[in-house]
Amino acid sequence: MVKYTCLNPIAGIGLDQFTEDYVQTEEFAEAEAVLVRSASMHDMEFSDHLCAIARAGAGVNNIPLDQCAEQGIVVFNTPGANANGVKELLISGMLMAARDIVGGIKWVEENADDENIAKSMEKAKKNFAGGELKGKKLGVIGLGAIGVLAANAANRLGMKVFGVDPYLSVKNALTLNRDVTVVKTYDEIYENCDYITVHVPYNADTEGLINAEAFDKMKDGVVILNYARDLLVNDDDMKAALESGKVRRYVTDFPNPAVLKMPNVIATPHLGASTAESEDNCAVMAVDEIREFMENGNIRNSVNYPACDAGVCGTAGRITVAHKNMPKMLTQFTNVFSSEGINIDHMTNKSRGEYSYAVFDIDSASSQALVDKLSAIDGVLKVRIVK
Repeated sequence: MVKYTCLNPIAGIGLDQFTEDYVQTEEFAEAEAVLVRSASMHDMEFSDHLCAIARAGAGVNNIPLDQCAEQGIVVFNTPGANANGVKELLISGMLMAARDIVGGIKWVEENADDENIAKSMEKAKKNFAGGELKGKKLGVIGLGAIGVLAANAANRLGMKVFGVDPYLSVKNALTLNRDVTVVKTYDEIYENCDYITVHVPYNADTEGLINAEAFDKMKDGVVILNYARDLLVNDDDMKAALESGKVRRYVTDFPNPAVLKMPNVIATPHLGASTAESEDNCAVMAVDEIREFMENGNIRNSVNYPACDAGVCGTAGRITVAHKNMPKMLTQFTNVFSSEGINIDHMTNKSRGEYSYAVFDIDSASSQALVDKLSAIDGVLKVRIVK
């Protein structure tokens, strides 16, 4: 029986994917698997029982990835599950930036008691005039699941779309509309585009990616859209760019005290994935990842361990080892199996940076004695019996 817990409400359509072999617990310390959305886990203590954390969403900045890796805890996310919801909000953000829809709505609300509003609005509407998206140039920084959908949708609206991604996958490249121009550098986006939207993960390399240096290369009156992470944009530099008119509008899904004091900002309260469909998709995908890992030991969509698929076990036993990526580790593992008189029928070992993950299919059932011997090897982080 696998115990799991939910740190946030998780859509029932996802939890319904768990079989009778899983039971939900309210005690975090008892859980072998955790499902989470936005709850911060940085100050939490992880028990030796915990094997996996699945984030029902893409961003994982609420999870201490290094700490989890060091404890052999595999962290998953759900890339692409909420992509359509974010894409649709992005399109609405571009429309609100192009046309002063927000200002127009506020005017109507403020004049709700005007009995002659039909006549008044004909005089007032010139104050909310804008432009059209058709024919404008959109730059998409990051052509992952969301970026590709955004680029294709904007292309269908008649925009001239440019995209950049040094890590563009073959799958996403094949999905991208052939009319989207893929460029090699950020500068080509900055120098040519009327609208720029950023869809890259937040990390040390991308923090403050949109900054004064980038603004200097952009066209005057550019519109910046941020539906990825707030820290991708340098707030001080954005404030200066908005005040100078270099940036005409800043559309963001991440309001903070600094942003809300800036002029010409359109901010929404982190609504990107807040659709019933996105929440359902993320929940189903997260539960599928947990089940595949707990039942077969396979890793799909992990952010701190390598992808590893050994299929369904067809032998008497299967055991997995999360370990440091160090020389001679496999030799030590096979020596342990040999000393126990156990034959390895199939072995898979994958590495990602400092960490590796191995799956061993063996000709006898796994035992606690085998776990103890493997765990005693220097560099081993967690050993788990799958079968």
